[in-house]
Formats: sequence, C-alpha cells, structure tokens
Amino acid sequence: MGEGALIHELYKAGFTITDVNPDFVIVGETRSYNWDMIHKAAYFVANGARFIATNPDTHGRGFYPACGALCAGIEKISGRKPFYVGKPSPWIIRAALNKMQAHSEETVIVGDNLRTDILAGFQAGLETILVLSGVSSLDDIDSMPFRPSWIYPSVAEIDVI
Repeated sequence: MGEGALIHELYKAGFTITDVNPDFVIVGETRSYNWDMIHKAAYFVANGARFIATNPDTHGRGFYPACGALCAGIEKISGRKPFYVGKPSPWIIRAALNKMQAHSEETVIVGDNLRTDILAGFQAGLETILVLSGVSSLDDIDSMPFRPSWIYPSVAEIDVI
C-alpha cells in the first residue's frame, strides 16, 4: 500500500504486486487508504505475510496521517508489528552510508523529527542536527532519552558542517 513512487520502486526491485496470498504486506505513505486495504492487509499479515513499513511517523505537518498511523489498524487487527525499514531504523542509515561509501564518524544527519530523523542518527552513532522548522520543537527534547548534537531554527542557518 503506497503511492506510485513506492509501487514503481517495488516493481524495479523485482516484486510482483498482488492481493492473492502475498509473501509481504508493504506499507508506505498514501492518501487513498481505505477500509478494504486495512481488511486485506490485516488478514494477510495475520496469516503469515511479513509486515514491512517505510517509517513509524504517525503524522506530518498539519496532522495528516502518515505511515505509522496507517499501520496502526493493521497491527491492532493482526496482532503483529511491522518491521520499519526507514527511519529510525539504523539499518537504513547503514545501507545509505554503505551506498555512499561514507563513514559514520564523518557523517551528520539533519532532520526535523526527533522520533525518526534524530533517533535514527543516534542509533547509528552519527552526529545529529535538529531543525525546528518542521515536526519537533524545543519543548519535545526534554521528553526524549537522547539529545541532538546541534539545534538550529532551520536548514538555512546550519553552520557546523
């Protein structure tokens, strides 16, 4: 379940998109989420399909439902949690570093969300920059067990790189 870009990348990677006994249920961002999708996905996951999702974000700016919110119904019905392959999974950070032939000690992650961007960097051992022009605010920092390395009002003001 996802928008065209996700479906296109899955096809390019050799996946066949089907709703007949799939091996995987893959969830990304979509604005066309509906009851039938939830029903089928939960049924397939409960019956053995592996549950993979792009990220655990519950909402974006303006409180539109994001991938984590879309997965919540499937998780509650099937009793299975998704494996998140995107942020904050350190797996995606390591994969990106390997692809770029970069090293964690020479890399910084910049993001606007403490729960995904900054947590991903923290778990992967990277320096982190939180920009306050998006999801997280200064007030959110105290509720986290980790801290960003640097904090800036926006990307335009970053001067440490």
